[in-house]
Amino acid sequence: MNKYHAPLKPRAFSAPEQIPGALTPAVTALLLGSVGDIAFVLDANGIVLDIAIAEVELTTTGLADWVGKPWIESTTPDSRNKVIEMIADATTGVPARWRQVTHHGAEGDLPVRYLMVNMGKAGQIIAIGRDMRSAAAMQQRLLQTQQSLERDYVRLRQAETRYRLLFDMAAEPVLIVDAATRRIREANPAAHKLFGSKEGALSDQLVSGLVDAKDRESFVAHLGGAEASDDVAPVLLRLKNQPIDATFSARLFRQARASLLLVRIAAFDVPAEGQQHNAKLFDVVERMPDAFVLVDANMAILTGNAAFVELTETASIDRLRGLKLGDWLGRPGIDMDLIAGQLREHGSVRNVSAIFRGGAATQEEVEVSAIAAPHGDGQCYGFMIRNVGRRLRDAAANDPQMPRSVEQLTELVGRMSLKDIVRESTDLIERLCIEAALTYTSDNRASAAEILGVSRQSLYSKLHRHGLGNLVSDTN
Repeated sequence: MNKYHAPLKPRAFSAPEQIPGALTPAVTALLLGSVGDIAFVLDANGIVLDIAIAEVELTTTGLADWVGKPWIESTTPDSRNKVIEMIADATTGVPARWRQVTHHGAEGDLPVRYLMVNMGKAGQIIAIGRDMRSAAAMQQRLLQTQQSLERDYVRLRQAETRYRLLFDMAAEPVLIVDAATRRIREANPAAHKLFGSKEGALSDQLVSGLVDAKDRESFVAHLGGAEASDDVAPVLLRLKNQPIDATFSARLFRQARASLLLVRIAAFDVPAEGQQHNAKLFDVVERMPDAFVLVDANMAILTGNAAFVELTETASIDRLRGLKLGDWLGRPGIDMDLIAGQLREHGSVRNVSAIFRGGAATQEEVEVSAIAAPHGDGQCYGFMIRNVGRRLRDAAANDPQMPRSVEQLTELVGRMSLKDIVRESTDLIERLCIEAALTYTSDNRASAAEILGVSRQSLYSKLHRHGLGNLVSDTN
């Protein structure tokens, strides 16, 4: 047999002649009592003749009380066959080996590992033992840990099976993307079906390669935004080599210290002709001179055209998404509530006069028309906002004889302070009285001043302030 495969054996002293031929009883007892944690001296019948305890903790276990009693009775029933075999082997000269026995202890079972040695003196046997309680406790903890790991492993496998089944059976295409490399790690069957690829063919591909080249920058920007924030609006993109638009929505999560992106895809299978018409419609809305904005049921902005962005005096529509339209449109707490109520009740409103507050604290007179439309499980609302402030100013300039009416003055409530409205009303009455006096006196300013009870110089000043100085001549 090869020496490397020979069975291992215990090693005995190689020069037993060097060991003293005889030891005194005191030395022998000290030696045997110090070899293990505990030592029993038994006669040929297994009766305990003496006991030595080296481990202090074992002195409280009650084993010292077994002197003069059968050693086998100190052990538990499942260990007694071992005790019989160990005494028989020691008596017949069978090579000794370590075996574990469990004793009855004052504080519970006491596992001890014994080696039985025949002393050769009237059949006496010495049992040298080592306390195995710490090893047993460690073994028990190891077993409990192993069982706990096995239970956790079973739960993990069950959860993985459930989520794998959900991932594979989902009708919505889903991709798992490595956030660092932008490569696809996993794709469910719905994703393979959408892109017309075989199972597993999408793995390790760049996810940006799934969309049209014109939309790749927008897609990469969306993925970057998903890494920075959990609240990123979905993005509409054209699929590569397909007349299909799809909404991509990405969400960051971490697994095994790696950053991954869960990308969900909602495809809209529309014929090519319909896609062209939609593209033209979107282009027309974007180029409209009047502002258009789409909001959700809570009046939060979803999207808007370039005219709306210009009216709000902001940089882009991305900065407006999620904000309330009422922050810009209408008198605070009045107009938007009325418009929203009309929309929910009737589904549309037409030519509602309101004001629009720009980002630089400017105000513009606007007309608002709106319509309700279904959006997912709820509704969305489209607002057409037309700036009519310039038109009103031009009309007033072209017809200076037309004063502001009482109805127009009352419409200023909520747009101007009461002090400014009173000043506006005073100017209106003053102008009407001056025009009536000039008409009554055939444009004679001196007579008009006398009728009005003001000095001629004060009348000239008021004529100039109201823009009437070039309309009359002094005939005095």
